[in-house]
Amino acid sequence: MATMEPYKPHGVIPAVLLPFGEDFAIDEAAFRSHLRDVTGVRGIGAITVNGHSSEVHACTADERKRVLDIALDEAGGRVPVIDGIYTDSSLEAARVARESERAGAAALLVLPPHSIGRGGGQKRPEMALLHFRAIAGATGLPLIAFQYPLADGYGYPLDTLLRIADEVPTLAAIKDGCYDVRLHERHIRTLQSLPRPVNVLTTHSPWLLPSLTLGCNGLLSGAGSIVADLHVALFEAVRAGDMKRAAAVNDRLYPTSQCFYADPACDMHNRMKEGLALLGRLPRAVVRPPLAKLGAAEIAAIAAALKQAGIGRDGASPPPAPATK
Repeated sequence: MATMEPYKPHGVIPAVLLPFGEDFAIDEAAFRSHLRDVTGVRGIGAITVNGHSSEVHACTADERKRVLDIALDEAGGRVPVIDGIYTDSSLEAARVARESERAGAAALLVLPPHSIGRGGGQKRPEMALLHFRAIAGATGLPLIAFQYPLADGYGYPLDTLLRIADEVPTLAAIKDGCYDVRLHERHIRTLQSLPRPVNVLTTHSPWLLPSLTLGCNGLLSGAGSIVADLHVALFEAVRAGDMKRAAAVNDRLYPTSQCFYADPACDMHNRMKEGLALLGRLPRAVVRPPLAKLGAAEIAAIAAALKQAGIGRDGASPPPAPATK
């Protein structure tokens, strides 16, 4: 009997948001509706939960488990569900990994523990290796390494990523947010050309078109919670070599990418929630403290960006394909 190939993270992977009520409790009905909206987009490859976009930092262990269970119940039969691993303890990360695999997750997005900051990410590569080995020892699920900018102190040098790829066979991809175009290209050329290729999933949403033209095998972004169809259209156009169409889609994305990823970056998903509320796709835009409600001027700017991008309550339809001669 033929064995099923292990899931390889690729393509367009939206990272979904997590709606809350005014009492800060998870709004399960709104979350299910959001999951249906996102997974109903033609062409997405998977979804991610329990990442930054779903305010994982502000959720308890029980809530993170519930978020995954809801996502699997609502979307697991249609698309793979990737679960985020966010903890400062490698032992706890291993426990969560086992729990996620038992629940039915298709892959794990491994966020760097805060303990590797202040130089650990660059000068103590064994810390990263120990973390990934602990997780890989607890589960056979494919792993995605979340790559931060090196300047933040949490990013892994390319040599470290190569060591992880060599010593942890279940490393399947990186979510590349290095924000250095030259390093980003090296990641793509090096990791995707290994004997056991490691896919590069870009999360450079403010400059997605240039990033994709370098040859990424996918994208994983919180902006997919609101513009997943445009991400699919852009990814497909670049893959087809149709740069005229890619440029047209990028023009649609530009107002929202500049708005969502404005300074301060900590509010990027806050802005996306406000956008979904403005579009009527979420009942409200509540974030958990210490995140704070945006001011009226910024909410007005989000509304203007959505209007400029031509995104309405019926969805963000990509522009038609150019007529062929």
